[in-house]
Amino acid sequence: MSNIDLIRTREPLRLRYLLLPVLGGLLALYFGYHAIMGGQGLQAYFENEQRIAGLQDQLDTRVATREQLDRHVALLRPESLDRDMLDERARAALGYARPDELTIFRDLR
Repeated sequence: MSNIDLIRTREPLRLRYLLLPVLGGLLALYFGYHAIMGGQGLQAYFENEQRIAGLQDQLDTRVATREQLDRHVALLRPESLDRDMLDERARAALGYARPDELTIFRDLR
């Protein structure tokens, strides 16, 4: 057998045998990229988790502030009026004090 006979008996390389694996690989790369970097991907998920954690901290701070303000407002209601608190707030707002007294103001914010 000569070299020419061997070349003729080999089956030629056909592109259709490579087409399916190449297209499958490209499709897997496409979906993999969008699963990580897309709008609903892992990166967006972790960014949303960080944003939620920050907003939860803000909410906790504001809820605590509101509860503190609610306690102070409750002291000024007519049914549970605290005369010392009323006197303190009036003196703070008007800036009055007697010469013989020492006034210590708390920060109610």
